[in-house]
Amino acid sequence: MLKRNILYNLNFLKSVGYSYHNNINFSKSKMNNINLSNSMNSLHSLVNNCYLCDLSKTRKNVLFGQGNVNASLMIIQEQPNHTEDKMGRFYLEQSGELLKANIKNILNLSTDDIYITNTVKCIDKNNTNSACFNTCSAYLYKQIELVRPKVIVLLGQRVYSYLYGNANSFKQNIGQILSLSGYQTLVTQEQKFLLRNPSSKQEVHQDLLKIKHILEAK
Repeated sequence: MLKRNILYNLNFLKSVGYSYHNNINFSKSKMNNINLSNSMNSLHSLVNNCYLCDLSKTRKNVLFGQGNVNASLMIIQEQPNHTEDKMGRFYLEQSGELLKANIKNILNLSTDDIYITNTVKCIDKNNTNSACFNTCSAYLYKQIELVRPKVIVLLGQRVYSYLYGNANSFKQNIGQILSLSGYQTLVTQEQKFLLRNPSSKQEVHQDLLKIKHILEAK
């Protein structure tokens, strides 16, 4: 309780103009050692009251995560879209509807069967959230630790580059089963890319079939 109150007060001071030391780019191993709650509800509450980066100044809602906290499949997007920010829930706009359709029609799952979250929990209207990810990443790593999914799907080049630190190898790793801190991951194109490039939908279909095979394997 004391640590939470201290964090709340620091967040408040920053929101009214106080500044701190520049963000430190922690490694994943260090981020995993940060003392965050082992309760998803408590973590959600903490993130809802987070003011540690500039995105908190312009957001309408925090998009923390949605779905089954014990899911075998976790999906990580980059950030909320404008309608999700406005409404406070996932799977909105054309991109969200397309993702929901792929989950249903290819994976034979409902959105209640999986857990979805973002690399950053607030919308970045100026596309500058690579810096904000350094602040927000501790929340994401804790979510992964709490869900303990069998496989994680990374949607898009930015998500891949944030988690693996190398955007240049994105194309050669699309559709490949990789490892991230002991978890199986698969990187594929994000839905906005598919809406602009519908010819790539078949490739994503094949990527998701690999996920389906992993989930159905004993």
